[in-house]
Amino acid sequence: MSTQQSSDRPQKVTTQTVVEMKQQSEKISMLTAYDYTMARIVDQAGIDVILVGDSASNVMAGYDTTVPMTMEHMIYHASCVVRGVETALVIADLPFMSYQVTAEEALENAGRMMKEAGVHGVKLEGGKPVVKTIAKIVEAGIPVMGHLGLTPQSIYKFGTYKVRATEQTEAEQLVEDAKRLEEAGCFSIVLEKIPAELAEKVTETISIPTIGIGAGPNCDGQVLVTHDMLGLNKEFKPRFLRRYDDMHSSMTNAVQHYITDIKSGDFPNENEQYD
Repeated sequence: MSTQQSSDRPQKVTTQTVVEMKQQSEKISMLTAYDYTMARIVDQAGIDVILVGDSASNVMAGYDTTVPMTMEHMIYHASCVVRGVETALVIADLPFMSYQVTAEEALENAGRMMKEAGVHGVKLEGGKPVVKTIAKIVEAGIPVMGHLGLTPQSIYKFGTYKVRATEQTEAEQLVEDAKRLEEAGCFSIVLEKIPAELAEKVTETISIPTIGIGAGPNCDGQVLVTHDMLGLNKEFKPRFLRRYDDMHSSMTNAVQHYITDIKSGDFPNENEQYD
């Protein structure tokens, strides 16, 4: 991390910090983490926001969708991340069916995430149907990040992971939903896999930050799944993903080198044993 980056970074990133970043036209950086070690690395590298995403279902547990994640799963992952973070804002997804039934149940689960995991806020997917729920959670003093566009928890409703809001009616609905989420008290909104022009319109329409993933360059910030960005997997290749490393290859090479050293008797050597 550069001296300039370090000196400009606040002691603690808060929800107010990211709102001010939008006001000052400073881009917001966001990545996922699901465990202590990764969270510590990402935080010390200087990331602004860490999302404990229900994408842990895919990345950590090997499921095809995010639907199987439970509150217990998410609280476990989030508590691990919080212990590794000193500066970044930590937001955790509320998993599928933890907030869709009643606003009261949603508030209870959001409270559990704050109390048991120690996160700084929660993220909910959806627009108009969850507005009253979000308002209730915010009223209780819990920060909420919204999520519009492609909402992975609704994959069985959509039936596909294709780009959302390409038609005028859905695009207009998305803009209205963004306004509703702001009015309900969200401090920011993730925009996933929507046309860049629409994301720009939403960003200009609301006063809270937008965080894009597959939503073009004009959002107030960007988020990627860390494992995807680092090239830890080879299978996931969406158009919006930029890989900054090929850790799948480097880790494979390291493991193969380790195996070779064991088979040859080279590991451990005399400096790697006790007298």
